[in-house]
Amino acid sequence: MNTQPIRLGLVGLGRAGWGMHCTELKGKETMFTIVAACDVIPERRKRMVQQYGCRVYARIEDLIADPQVEVVDITTRSCDHYKHAKLALKAGKTVFLEKPMCHTYAQALQLQKLAHTHKGCLYIRHNRRFEPAFQHIREIMASGLLGQVYEIKLRRVGYQRRDDWQTLKRFGGGQLLNWGPHLIDHGLRLLEAPLKRVWSDLKLVAAVGDAEDHIKLILTGANGRIVDIEISGGAAISEPEWLVWGTRGALSCTGNTLTLKYLDPRQRLKSRQADSGTPGTSFGDPETLRWIEKTMPVNPKCKVNMSTIWEELYRAIRQGVHFPINLAEAVKVMKVIAMARRPAAGFRVFNG
Repeated sequence: MNTQPIRLGLVGLGRAGWGMHCTELKGKETMFTIVAACDVIPERRKRMVQQYGCRVYARIEDLIADPQVEVVDITTRSCDHYKHAKLALKAGKTVFLEKPMCHTYAQALQLQKLAHTHKGCLYIRHNRRFEPAFQHIREIMASGLLGQVYEIKLRRVGYQRRDDWQTLKRFGGGQLLNWGPHLIDHGLRLLEAPLKRVWSDLKLVAAVGDAEDHIKLILTGANGRIVDIEISGGAAISEPEWLVWGTRGALSCTGNTLTLKYLDPRQRLKSRQADSGTPGTSFGDPETLRWIEKTMPVNPKCKVNMSTIWEELYRAIRQGVHFPINLAEAVKVMKVIAMARRPAAGFRVFNG
């Protein structure tokens, strides 16, 4: 078994490439080494030479042709993900692709086909699959403390008159392709059933470009469970990032603080029937419910964080271990995004 560090070629040296990928790779030198980097801006290339002593290129074609590059790590603008991944896959390289995996569902299907018909593998960086809050909430849901979960709300909101390329449609801007892949991926996992319907509403509220900065999605599962997603750059007051409602309790979570309220599992609820008679003159319910309320730090049993995806990537490539983010799952995220873009109002039926 090859235990050498994976030789990375990093494409795009901006906020994602330099600011996130390079930062997350610190301390993982036994697993990864950056042997080449590519960017159109000379100053960024110079910075990589100073920091890593790696080869640098102005053209992605030259980086892909470098025989020392084992994995092409793509962190360019969203509109270029498909083109750059396609070039690398056709050259037989393995690709680690930043979200969104591409611009359209049709492109996602094409990349999936290329990955299946060429030598290289395609891995999608849905790193928030390893977000501690997501993992902790799934553990609580599985414990049964909340009873049957029937609705989940996911929120990432704020107010900003954003003015960068992420506000422009022609570059793949907009919240649907920016935060959308993360929360849609969460939503599809939290449904715990096949997706049946999608409802959406997209608005431009505060950003200065032409792409949506406020989106609402409602995903409905075959089990009747709803995941309600809101992502906004135009909401001045926020809600909890996570809210889960079940038949015996609920939880909310923002940041690293999780709050639980659930019925005491030891309390047996007596059988009750609705009374059709005339009620008394006061409101209220004589039934006494024993609630348990807790506030705790986010601390899942599985000790992961969002940089865990690099360890999983190494295990998949070097040890042949299954990569947790299945390519078909990432393609399904792009299908939901395509459905959300449709202008027709109302629910759209999800087939497949």
